Amino acid sequence: MHSYWDDFWALKGYDGAIHIATTLGESGQANAWQRDRDEFRHDLAASLLAATAAHRIDYLPGAAELGDFDPTSSAIAFTPGGDLRPIPPQLVRPTFERYWREFVERRDGQKTWEDYTPYELRTVGIFVRLGWRERAQELLSFFMADRRPAAWNQWAEVVGRDPRKTRFVGDMPHGWIASDFIRAALDLFAYERDSDDALVLAAGIPAAWLDGPGIALKRLRTPYGPLTYSLRKGNGRVLFHVDGGMRLPRGGLVLVWPETNAPGVTRLNGKPATWHGNELPIAELPADVVVNLRASTIRVVNNK
Repeated sequence: MHSYWDDFWALKGYDGAIHIATTLGESGQANAWQRDRDEFRHDLAASLLAATAAHRIDYLPGAAELGDFDPTSSAIAFTPGGDLRPIPPQLVRPTFERYWREFVERRDGQKTWEDYTPYELRTVGIFVRLGWRERAQELLSFFMADRRPAAWNQWAEVVGRDPRKTRFVGDMPHGWIASDFIRAALDLFAYERDSDDALVLAAGIPAAWLDGPGIALKRLRTPYGPLTYSLRKGNGRVLFHVDGGMRLPRGGLVLVWPETNAPGVTRLNGKPATWHGNELPIAELPADVVVNLRASTIRVVNNK
């Protein structure tokens, strides 16, 4: 069986090897691996299209031969993978819309189920990237409430519907699931976007967290240095500040609008600033952003 999970990891490995060779000054080896990586990426894209056509499916297949639905494996392509060029874009939303429907049916008791694996925490980061902020929070709420045993503050590899039933639970605590949770939690505050080399900020932060003192992030480690920022709401404005203790990524910083209403007049370091949809590009540090709130009911992102 040829699992695309392995291909997504291989593509990530190519990128790491190229980066290491380049850093060490081994340009010849870096160029050779880059050619291999590009050929591999092309073949992976062709395989995904061939598999979906052969199985007559509209979602990302877990394995080429099976055409199975395995969103926790497909999620690796997005994070920690990041290179979405081989992923047919028309398959992304159908894949994770189906996952969301099936999650809701399980959560709300609309269908019977026996067990699941909290590897599904990976989908939190995917939902953040798709702009499904509220859905990402609903996933987190469900998984946080389903830790077993609750006092251990961790997840088993497999969680059963009946907590008292004797069953296989796998490793406990499960380090891989813990790493999925850590990445999902950090993605709420900041994640790297490979498509434009930007660092995307606050894409998973719900508007309710901005009330009162708001949120503050201090010295989060990034490839560009430590990231420190604060975000809060008060007196009809949203206030965002990011320190200058890091270098800007090639694609700059991108603040994602946290409110459901469209942003009003915006100033960045005292100068007028323009939103691109629900994203505000930031190309200078430190940065102070002041956004007037509107009374409009226009939604920037519609998750439901």
